[in-house]
Amino acid sequence: MTAAVVAVGRRYLPRGWAHFWLQLGIWFGFAGVYQVARGMAGHDDARAIANGLRVIGWERTHAHHLFELTFQNIAASSRLLELAVSWTYWMSEFPVLGLTLLWVYLRRHDLFARFRNTILLANVIGLVGYVLMPTAPPRMFPDFGFADTLGSIGGLNQGSGLIELASNPYAAMPSLHAADALIVGIMLAYACRNRFAKVAWALWPAWVWFSVMATANHFWLDVVAGVAVALVALAVVHRRWVVRAVRIS
Repeated sequence: MTAAVVAVGRRYLPRGWAHFWLQLGIWFGFAGVYQVARGMAGHDDARAIANGLRVIGWERTHAHHLFELTFQNIAASSRLLELAVSWTYWMSEFPVLGLTLLWVYLRRHDLFARFRNTILLANVIGLVGYVLMPTAPPRMFPDFGFADTLGSIGGLNQGSGLIELASNPYAAMPSLHAADALIVGIMLAYACRNRFAKVAWALWPAWVWFSVMATANHFWLDVVAGVAVALVALAVVHRRWVVRAVRIS
């Protein structure tokens, strides 16, 4: 039995079982520490609500429209679309991240370390943002027309004990859904060899951005901040490529 397991590792794992378990330890260890730290950061209710109101005020003053309400209305026009954006919100973080990291590890191992490090750096930057600027999400402002459309999906909802454990209801700015979706989309569009898969992953970030706003979990300014976080993380981890591209241009 042991020999068979070792043989499987040699055949399918790029660097054997020891390296594979190390990567799992890094990922789940970071996920656990991150969730606890995220849950402990920024629980200043009054400050978070005030920051959320500032975001609404800025959007109404400068954009003259709350685009998140438009996205909510679009999603609400179809039960299927409403379920799709809800499931996307729930699944686009750790489940999708975990599976894409696994796929890159097994199929494009040469890209794995940079992909992993970009995700980790983006989430650390986001955690700093939650501490410095706790911000209430749109769903906490029903007086402006926002509605928490997630409801109960697969037995989970915003108020369930599982979600509330090590969670932070004011972790809206920046949107790490937006940041991670952009990193995943860029990486998979580059790593996949199938043209259909390339197109699908290239469109993935835009779909996630739409979903997090349509479910009233992020303002579009949160999404913009998340995109900025992703670009910073990509630039830091891939700085050699960035410098080379600048020199060529």
